[in-house]
Amino acid sequence: MKLLIFGDVFGKLGRAGVKTILPKWREKFSPDVVIANIENIAHGKGIGIKQINELREAGVNIFTGGNHSLEGKDFEKVLNDETVPVLRPANIPNAPGRGAEIFQVKQNKLLVINLIGQVFMKQQYDSPFDAVDKILKEYGRATLFKILDWHADATSEKTVMGWYLDGKVSLVYGTHSHVPTADAKILPNGTAYISDIGMTGPLNSVIGVEIEPSFLRFSAKGGSAFGGKNNVKTKINPVESGPIEINAIFVEISEKPPEAGKAVDIRHLREIVSTYKI
Repeated sequence: MKLLIFGDVFGKLGRAGVKTILPKWREKFSPDVVIANIENIAHGKGIGIKQINELREAGVNIFTGGNHSLEGKDFEKVLNDETVPVLRPANIPNAPGRGAEIFQVKQNKLLVINLIGQVFMKQQYDSPFDAVDKILKEYGRATLFKILDWHADATSEKTVMGWYLDGKVSLVYGTHSHVPTADAKILPNGTAYISDIGMTGPLNSVIGVEIEPSFLRFSAKGGSAFGGKNNVKTKINPVESGPIEINAIFVEISEKPPEAGKAVDIRHLREIVSTYKI
């Protein structure tokens, strides 16, 4: 099974980046399924059915989320619509929608799990380790092909989950920090792992948003980045012009016994495009 997975797709430029690169990468890698994290798809913060449908038309098959999944116009309606292949982290308490689902991918079934970390997060979430144990107990025997979008901040917390699930799932990939990490690898028991894919969005930005307001937010004494309050205006908007950075991974999972369900390849993909259509 071949998977092409985009990290956090950020706003208008993120969607343009996916639409621009996907035909090229489809031809090169021939993925069986295309997946994207879309918690930032609507104006850089939240989800929306219009934007989801835009990417579905472009060829994205499955969507995952994160801490901004419960934001955006009609997010509850979108998450509860079983005809829309979109997940949100399973360990967000009392949330609409679903955090894991089995999808048919050609002749195989693929279990996609979405979890969120606890370290450095503004909100309190249930244990992701308890959540993944419960999901694997419920769905694990239905298929050998299991992957996790691990939406977390601390690379140490991400790495621990990778080792915890080594041999239990086919792939653990990190999202959320928007910055790609250079640690793509296959763990000893056959689980492919990367701490963060990185975002698809504006290159000349601070993880997708304007640079100068971000500088003020962090540099001003008592700035809002550190929980303080000051008189500096720090309204920050998404960057909507300029070149786009595109980050994704290509993963291949063996379909042949006795290695079926184990990863045989993981590659980080990165490309910068300056010509695209919004």
